[in-house]
Amino acid sequence: MPADGPNPALLPAGLNDLLPPDAAREAALVEAMLAVFAAHGYERVKPPLLEFETGLLAGSGAAVAEQTFRLMDPVSQRMMGLRADTTPQVARIAATRLRHLARPLRLSYSGQVLRVRGTQLAPERQLPQAGIELIGHDSPAADAEVALVGIEALARIGVTGVGLDITLPAMSPALLDAAGLTGEDRDALAFALDRKDAAAVTRLAIAAGPPAHFLPELLAATGPADAALAALERCALPPAARAIADNAAAVIAAIRRRAPGLRITLDPVEFRGLGYHTGVAYTVYGPGRTGELAKGGRYRSGEEPATGLTLYPDAVLRAAPRAPEPLRVFVPLDAEADDAAALRAAGHVTIAALSAADDPRALRCTHFLRGGDAVPIAAPTGREAVLSVAGKD
Repeated sequence: MPADGPNPALLPAGLNDLLPPDAAREAALVEAMLAVFAAHGYERVKPPLLEFETGLLAGSGAAVAEQTFRLMDPVSQRMMGLRADTTPQVARIAATRLRHLARPLRLSYSGQVLRVRGTQLAPERQLPQAGIELIGHDSPAADAEVALVGIEALARIGVTGVGLDITLPAMSPALLDAAGLTGEDRDALAFALDRKDAAAVTRLAIAAGPPAHFLPELLAATGPADAALAALERCALPPAARAIADNAAAVIAAIRRRAPGLRITLDPVEFRGLGYHTGVAYTVYGPGRTGELAKGGRYRSGEEPATGLTLYPDAVLRAAPRAPEPLRVFVPLDAEADDAAALRAAGHVTIAALSAADDPRALRCTHFLRGGDAVPIAAPTGREAVLSVAGKD
């Protein structure tokens, strides 16, 4: 390649290589979380990266249509889409290939997704996902199970002290509907809610009249779940909004029965998300400034009720404590194969010499195999030490 040609390491915006040891750490974290899912009865599925556009973007998939890459299939001459989210694919599998199985159906998955655009806070466009879906049961207990299984999976890999933020995506639309708001008035109030502009929400809600006038109080109640639930209880909500509030209270109660120490916050008027949630939605935040580790909530899988949670292994990787690295042991040419096998069985990594010129330090080895033991590599003191680690002493 000419010296002035394109840099082969240059990747499109939002796409990155994951290098050692982080690639191995992420894979191990995903497998550990999937093991927790499996222990709770969530069976693994593996949908394809590409599907026909008509199927991929049907149902809940329509919410991510603008984020979906499309291409023409040269075999069928039909448009295909590259998944931007795995949940719609799992919903399709449940409604078709697994429709004969008894409900509730518990499924898990892991894989990569690709999106047309990132965000300012998260510019990555290729993202790993791992998650669970509970399909065919509409109850607070199901919502609580999915959230708590996800939190247990995080705890298994050392991510503790998380917080659960619950939102009610249908609450604000229900109040705007009950107030009869349409057109520019509705858009203006929705925009103010989206920006958390308390002054604008108050002004516009008062002008809209009941029951939209509850919105400022509910916006101000965002925070610890008990205070937000109390604010919802004080309001004379219309029937649709009251059902949403009562369901939220039941979900939080179900979670607290199993995890009384979990920190739970509630935002009654937040409605941003993937657009297909029909009940409570939740975000799991890591400790400190590690940010969002998982998102999920209740939706419809075809004609069935469903709830799910998607964890983001790239974010989890940043939040999880780094486990001690295994010994990296150089195996000289004349070493016994059984000795090296014993080290691997004990969880160590062995790097076999392929020639007398192999340098264990250049190969990033911390130990070398001698007499069946892993011996630390000391700083070289002369030719004798070099010959020793090369297996020639």
